[in-house]
Amino acid sequence: MATTMTSQKNPSSLSNRDSLSSLRKEMDDLVTNFWGATPTTWLSGHLSPAVDLSEKENAFVMKVDIPGLESKDLNVQVHGNTVTVSGQRQEDKETKDKTFYRMERRQGSFSRSVNLPSNINEDEVAAEYVSGVLTLTLPKAESSKAKKIAVKG
Repeated sequence: MATTMTSQKNPSSLSNRDSLSSLRKEMDDLVTNFWGATPTTWLSGHLSPAVDLSEKENAFVMKVDIPGLESKDLNVQVHGNTVTVSGQRQEDKETKDKTFYRMERRQGSFSRSVNLPSNINEDEVAAEYVSGVLTLTLPKAESSKAKKIAVKG
């Protein structure tokens, strides 16, 4: 019977560290893709709301899930091709005579920035907040709209 000997890698070798770093990155990417935030973000208490972004001929439409706030608590900024939505979800102050069995609703500040493929006409941005969803209509700047060129011939 033949016996095969395999060499055991030293746990402190560079290739092992590279493998662990690669695994950690893959896990962080998986969590980020699934939840929209990294584990570091979860631990910091920083919230990052979910965003849907679509494009029409003359504008982008961005929908942001931000339940439990009032429109006055939201801050929307547009600069060039970057849109930032931020605000703060306040903590419930009344905790007298309460026994909590579960606390999953996150409190604290949040911010979400999205870079769009073209610049926005900042003066014509429309924002509407209904049933916990902020809908932004972001008209494209004239310079970024497609122009039809007449071909002579």
